[in-house]
Amino acid sequence: ESALMKLVRYHEPGQGAQIGVMNGDAIFNVTEQVPSISAWLQRSVGRVHQEIDALAQLIRARLPAYQAEQLHHRPAPGVPHWLPPIDEQDVWAAGVTYERSREARQEEAQDGGDVYARVYAAERPELFFKAHGRAVVGHLDSVGIRKDSAWNVPEPELGVVFNPALEAVGFTVGNDMSSRDIEGANPLYLPQAKVYRRSCALGSAITLTPADHWKLTTIRLQIARGDETVFAGEVHTGRIRRTLRELADFLGRSQDFPHGVVLLTGTGVVPPADFTLAAGDVVTITIDEVSSLTNTVEVV
Repeated sequence: ESALMKLVRYHEPGQGAQIGVMNGDAIFNVTEQVPSISAWLQRSVGRVHQEIDALAQLIRARLPAYQAEQLHHRPAPGVPHWLPPIDEQDVWAAGVTYERSREARQEEAQDGGDVYARVYAAERPELFFKAHGRAVVGHLDSVGIRKDSAWNVPEPELGVVFNPALEAVGFTVGNDMSSRDIEGANPLYLPQAKVYRRSCALGSAITLTPADHWKLTTIRLQIARGDETVFAGEVHTGRIRRTLRELADFLGRSQDFPHGVVLLTGTGVVPPADFTLAAGDVVTITIDEVSSLTNTVEVV
């Protein structure tokens, strides 16, 4: 039972942000006992399994507050809706962890992309800051493409949720939006290509699975424009070149994450070079046995 449990945040009209435990399609409000994701992650240090079991006990005798479909609304104050499943956590990201990503970066780089070939094979991975928790958007909200960029893509990624001790407590779905022409012009432009309004989406839940290894699963990306699917692709997480512990080790070096941290683990699904997102496109990322994330694209 507890293996399938998910931790969620959602907006309740008149109440604001609530914490829920999702079991199947039923969402149980545990805000009184778990006031924030941050509080739960701090509590889980050294006792991840026990805290997941405690959540299972917590919901045993109560009635669900919502069924999942009741939260399927675009965010607005007057309707219940999904919030990103984090609060005080920062989101970091790993780059060039899949061979396809290395190839894509080299294709777009105006200088031939030698830095990407080198980092793919190097001992030290590429890690970069992606977003403050407060800037992350959730399921059914909008993601942004930069108005000064002509080549924008979503990057569907498996997100690992760590507590402050960098113990992995579970997984989520991430979209690491990227301006390929900006990074391609010069790798030093990476923060501008990656960090801007609505550039990071997570959703809709944290699937609670303590882990020292990748969840072996399939990441699927679909991009719809009107009634037409303009791109679809998938990749298996077994193709990630780095280990989960290796990335966690480098992430934690000379760094503290008092509220926990989410690490997006790279993309292995890259649309063709002639594809760019347009306003109104709908991006859907599904990771089997984890969660799904749908966002509409807007220009920011």
